[in-house]
Amino acid sequence: MKVFAKVALAAAMVVGLGAGAASADKIKFGVANEPYPPFSSADASGKWVGWEMDLMDMVCAEAKLECELVPTAWDGIIPALNAKQIDVIWSSMSITAERKQSIDFTNMYYNSAAVLISGKTGDMDITPDHLAGKTIGVQVSTIHEKYVQKYFSAKSTVKTYQTQDEANNDLAAGRIDYAMADGLALDAFLQSDAGKACCELKGMVPEDHEVLGDGVGGGVRKDDTALKDQLNAAISSLAKAGKLKELNAKYGLEGKVIVPES
Repeated sequence: MKVFAKVALAAAMVVGLGAGAASADKIKFGVANEPYPPFSSADASGKWVGWEMDLMDMVCAEAKLECELVPTAWDGIIPALNAKQIDVIWSSMSITAERKQSIDFTNMYYNSAAVLISGKTGDMDITPDHLAGKTIGVQVSTIHEKYVQKYFSAKSTVKTYQTQDEANNDLAAGRIDYAMADGLALDAFLQSDAGKACCELKGMVPEDHEVLGDGVGGGVRKDDTALKDQLNAAISSLAKAGKLKELNAKYGLEGKVIVPES
């Protein structure tokens, strides 16, 4: 009996050590491997910085999680999550019913408008009839691509790009007529030298929750309920403490980004 007890104790210790090692694993946060200012971009040293990167650090600290950032191709980021190459999508991904068919989401941590930009003509009409015959550039596999396909593709040409930068560059070069994306991401382009020279904001597109979703959240696997609960608790705590508003102030986004307050 004593021998059996020693064996059982040793086995229990091994199991306990295994569980401790698993709990110490880093949580891998996937971010699209492309610049998306002011939310995420790599600085000159290669470090990822921006509003969303700061929030990731705050959430991980609040939840007492050890986290690792994993740059991932945008069009493969959901498959990477479900293949367990990453644990969280933290890359300005909008919460939509279509995406909820394959993944789950944390609560919303920010929301902003979708807009169209074009050349400096002073023409602010962005109705589908007015844009007939025009070419609209949009990033592939985004809510904005789905929106343009739904409302503009019958009369306009839709050109897709792997990154938003590519669409912006083609707009600046005159190879397309309009670009659609998140208002803040396009505002960053409009503030750049190329953007100031070529383009202006044309307006916010009419809301469509089915296509554009209900704000941005962290994408998680459907069976990762414990991790989702941890992230939600951290987001809620930071929101109640006013930390998300402070983050907006740090980046000059007051009135431009909607954040939860509880």
